Amino acid sequence: MDTDALKEKVIAVLQTIFDPEIPVSIYELGLIYEVSVLPINNVQVVMTLTAPSCPAAQSLPVEVDQKVRQIEGVNDVHVAVTWNPPWNKSMMSEAAQLELGFL
Repeated sequence: MDTDALKEKVIAVLQTIFDPEIPVSIYELGLIYEVSVLPINNVQVVMTLTAPSCPAAQSLPVEVDQKVRQIEGVNDVHVAVTWNPPWNKSMMSEAAQLELGFL
């Protein structure tokens, strides 16, 4: 499987993971900063959370790791949580902003 196809599968899986407090996927919320497919199908996901005190701070990165690991062809997964740049509402997709009433 080529890296573009694998990256698309990873993004599709990320769109099935939801912030427990907001009915929108973490991908649409803009919490995923980067998805990289490295040699031998190692996947790196750089993500953030809505706030450092977010109740999902412990569970969301673990869920991302577990779900991405289940994709056929993925060798290893590294999930990095960053606070730079800090997340804000403008990072959400238009669909997410519409769903949450920000547009």
